[in-house]
Amino acid sequence: MPRSVLVLIFFLCLTSLFGQNVEKSFVVKYIETDFKIDGILDEEAWKQARSAKDFQQYFPSDSILAEYQTDIKMLYDVSTLYIGIRINTPGNNYVIPSLERDYRAGGNDNISLLFDTFNDGTNAFLFGMNPYGVRREALISNGGQGIRGFTTSWDVKWKGEAKQYDGYYTAEMAIPLTSFKFPEGVTKWRFQSYRFDMQKNETSVWYPIPQNQLIFNLAFMGDMVFEKPLGKSRTPLAIIPYINAIADKDYEQNITDANVKVGGDAKVAIGNGLNLDITLNPDFSNVEVDDIFTNLTRFEISLPERRQFFVDNNDLFGSFGGGRDANPFFSRRIGIATDSSGNSVQNRIIGGVRLSGKLNENWRLGVLNIQTDENVETEIASNNNMMIALQKKVFARSNFGLFFINRQTFKDYDFVTPEEEYNRVLGIDYNLASEDNTWVGKFYAHKSFQPRDDEDNYSAGVFLGRNSRYFNVFTDFVFIDEDFESDLGFVPRKDIIKWATSFEKVFWPKKGPINNHSIEFFPIVTWRPGLEYRKTDHELQASWNFETRSFSEFGIGFSNQFIFLADSFDPTDTDGAIPLPGNQGYHFNSVLLQYESNQAKVLAFEGEATVGRFFNGDRFSIEGEATLRLQPKVRLGLNINYDKITLPNPFPSADLWLVSPTVNVTFNKSIFWSTIFQYSNQRDNLGINSRLQWRFAPLSDLFLVYNDNYFVNQFSPRFRSINLKVTYWLNI
Repeated sequence: MPRSVLVLIFFLCLTSLFGQNVEKSFVVKYIETDFKIDGILDEEAWKQARSAKDFQQYFPSDSILAEYQTDIKMLYDVSTLYIGIRINTPGNNYVIPSLERDYRAGGNDNISLLFDTFNDGTNAFLFGMNPYGVRREALISNGGQGIRGFTTSWDVKWKGEAKQYDGYYTAEMAIPLTSFKFPEGVTKWRFQSYRFDMQKNETSVWYPIPQNQLIFNLAFMGDMVFEKPLGKSRTPLAIIPYINAIADKDYEQNITDANVKVGGDAKVAIGNGLNLDITLNPDFSNVEVDDIFTNLTRFEISLPERRQFFVDNNDLFGSFGGGRDANPFFSRRIGIATDSSGNSVQNRIIGGVRLSGKLNENWRLGVLNIQTDENVETEIASNNNMMIALQKKVFARSNFGLFFINRQTFKDYDFVTPEEEYNRVLGIDYNLASEDNTWVGKFYAHKSFQPRDDEDNYSAGVFLGRNSRYFNVFTDFVFIDEDFESDLGFVPRKDIIKWATSFEKVFWPKKGPINNHSIEFFPIVTWRPGLEYRKTDHELQASWNFETRSFSEFGIGFSNQFIFLADSFDPTDTDGAIPLPGNQGYHFNSVLLQYESNQAKVLAFEGEATVGRFFNGDRFSIEGEATLRLQPKVRLGLNINYDKITLPNPFPSADLWLVSPTVNVTFNKSIFWSTIFQYSNQRDNLGINSRLQWRFAPLSDLFLVYNDNYFVNQFSPRFRSINLKVTYWLNI
């Protein structure tokens, strides 16, 4: 047989292996028996269960069976899905950084299970466990195409334990069917599982996935077939009240306050696919503190949403438009306002409702309405914030989406101009995801409406990418009109036409310590229509990145930048400094080096260094993070960011420091203590946040949170608070 024919046959075999043509399934048997969830698979019923087995390597190879296999069995009754797992290991020296729930999977030993209950390849529920029986759960949206669609803030009640043996460990789970959403009468869910084995440096999956795809991508799943159809979900009504006693002092205003807040949430299931969330006087003081950052750009930087009320089905509301350039709805805007002095301050939320989920197999609905409070003294108006979103699945994994956003104040305020009374945005999106995720894309067109201004005001974009084993390419085109406004969105820059594209070639050595390396060319160009379509920015990036078989990574990059400053700008943000003059262009080059060690090591670190020109001066930056694991109870971290900006006189030069040590202690699986210190001389602030959490019942917590902030230039206090909060999850 000719060699060319053999090559063709081999290629077709590989294509079959990595596409959705692979068929893999198992049967979930119906039982009527009681289980003791202790991690020990000694119940007689487990002998009847069918197995999801024959795990395949995902790393360091993706074409052979895993060396240490995993066996998953499932059973179910009218109310609960039972899962029993045996995980074979090369030894008992497990990597467990913490006993706290919702751990990160990478860099430690654990297993995760994904359930696509509507069989749409778009959304899934994730449940996971490690050898110590620590649990995690997450929501996956947007087909698992990126980390933005992986949400660990979601919480739900379920049981799970693990048991360690010589050369393997077992895990046992009991997940109420009410924790899922699924169509009544369904007989099949799509299923996937992935596992990290840090002793072997091996990652494995039940359904094969090529390494060029994310391990939680929902295009690659098999089937779990139920012996009997699932019935109607009988989710109980969940009431989650809280009481919070708080005392604080504002040293700048010399104001001391102490009060007790009471409020809560309710979760109501509507049918098998919809959730109704209700909140009254919500309090988010127990939410993890945001990481501070050094910002050397002219633009705002977005931060992730951590508030539980906004998490469930968040992709229905927050995935419209372009996440980096023109996101019309960014939930963190709600509860933030600008006072009469121009400062961003917290704005109390009076209450709100949120209806979201599946109408049927192809349609999803999201409705959100939240009312914020007024503060006449600081000229903050009460606003109603509303969004309606509708999504229709098309083809294998793609969808169309429509939305309408309205931010409006219904009361007459002297300090609110007629132009500020409302802001409305209407838009349509198409999200492309091929069956095997080789092709991905997004096409959108949005229009805003303001009083006395309803002409133009457009935002539009086109993104198209192809992801393959050896060559990846994407192109992204964005247009944002100068008058486009989205008060509830994240739009850091307007009056732009922006084009970005990437060409990446990936190499896969057959031998040696390098698992893969890639060369990428990534140009980004921006024009300003309001400046007669003048090119105002470009950044031409070239990089060479390496991934080793021992889970470490390193790379080198080069960047050529041009920035035309229409207005004057001080990148150091120094008080009273002379800014760089506007109406002038700046060319500068820089080199980047980066390295990340194996995060499973007791002492792990990552860092990057940048050196080169910066506007009309020089820049040297180094950023690094080190973690020390005293497993399983103590994890110490240190994050350092140093930027040395040297500009010619009379412009400001600066040494900008951001230092952030952290201490995390998990006394057991119910009591956690975390403390973070954040020092930034650019922000003239030293912040301390210390939080003690006791989970005394499922999803019910007691928090003791201490916050302290100081000016660093004269080292004097600026704000201090302490609060004691109790939340309780009550099912009715």
